Amino acid sequence: MKNIKTQLLAVLLGALILFLEQSCSKNNTFIDEPTPTSSNATCENGFAGVFPCNDYDLLAHITLEELRGGSDGNDSWGWTDPVSGKEYALMCTSIGVSFVDISNPIDPILVGNLPTATSNSLWRDVKVYNDYAFVVSEASGHGMQVFDLSRLRNVTSPPEVFTDDVHYTQFGNAHNIVINEDSGFAYAVGTNTFGGGPHFVNIQDPLNPTPAGGYSNDSYSHDAQVVTYNGPDADYSGSEILIGSNENEVVIVDVTDKNNPTNISSISYSNIGFTHQGWFTEDQKYFILGDETDEINYNTRTRTLVFDFTDLDNPIFHMQHLGPTTSIDHNVYVKGNLLYQANYTSGIRIIDISNLETNTMTEIGFFDTYPENNSTSFHGAWNVYPYFESGNIIISDIERGLFIIRKNGS
Repeated sequence: MKNIKTQLLAVLLGALILFLEQSCSKNNTFIDEPTPTSSNATCENGFAGVFPCNDYDLLAHITLEELRGGSDGNDSWGWTDPVSGKEYALMCTSIGVSFVDISNPIDPILVGNLPTATSNSLWRDVKVYNDYAFVVSEASGHGMQVFDLSRLRNVTSPPEVFTDDVHYTQFGNAHNIVINEDSGFAYAVGTNTFGGGPHFVNIQDPLNPTPAGGYSNDSYSHDAQVVTYNGPDADYSGSEILIGSNENEVVIVDVTDKNNPTNISSISYSNIGFTHQGWFTEDQKYFILGDETDEINYNTRTRTLVFDFTDLDNPIFHMQHLGPTTSIDHNVYVKGNLLYQANYTSGIRIIDISNLETNTMTEIGFFDTYPENNSTSFHGAWNVYPYFESGNIIISDIERGLFIIRKNGS
């Protein structure tokens, strides 16, 4: 009888643990556990401090507590002050945006925080245009906050608590914001307007953002990239083109005429989970896409899809790349011939895309901000920003806050 009771207790305990793990993954929350901290650690023998790595060193790590960032981290972006040359990390959290001076990347300084416009949220997004930050959130009624980043120059007693300079309220919640810096238009996606399609905002005067229409003909848009097109399809040269990652398809929309945006084409692919986010190669020939739930639904290793956009009217599937783990891919960005991919539990992966013509993608480095495991779950690295001229790269992590890394020896 004693053995039977012991076995029963073991089964119940195992079921409870499984339930808690699944609940945490589903809700993007996590069980409290010790957070290892390391800073200024060289990547040696596969580790930078406690963090697995390959060819990328840890310059600094700032926890959520140090960021005064609430319970969860999410999106991030970067800004370089054109006057001082200082680099700043913009780290989104459940309660607002933290602004961090990383001009000395091994001794970063929290300059201040911009609190959420309404309530806390696990989803917040920020982009930069003409030295202003534009912030949206899934929080109800949040709208778009506009913050003059030049104010960071004048902080004498950091960290400060900031207020926004402008609050745009033509939409409430939004999942993401996209900016075409060439045209001076912002596109809020996943809002409560235009059926979740892109909501256009003229931000050419950042302190006077004005509604400019929207597009509702396709499904909810989860994320997008908008460019002034200069790719191989001469029919659209100079046009403003939106590539929407719309849950179950990729759409290509001409948004040059804000009063008459038109669908150019759409493309589907096999084993769709959740069409999440993608980015053009610099020559605008290929579009590289991440599907957020195919690893869950189809038990596959991290899958990255590439489409040939040589003819925007007839985009075609080109290839797929499978990563070394089953972690879930989230956001991807291209810089030169490298793809920087935030992959939740396996951190960020750096992939050589110089040989896409021959269907070849090669992982050449990584930095793993979630050393516990590489499970197929929603923990770890949310976003990566690789565009600082210094070569510094920032990673925003759900549980552990902000990481600053750099390629070994650079």
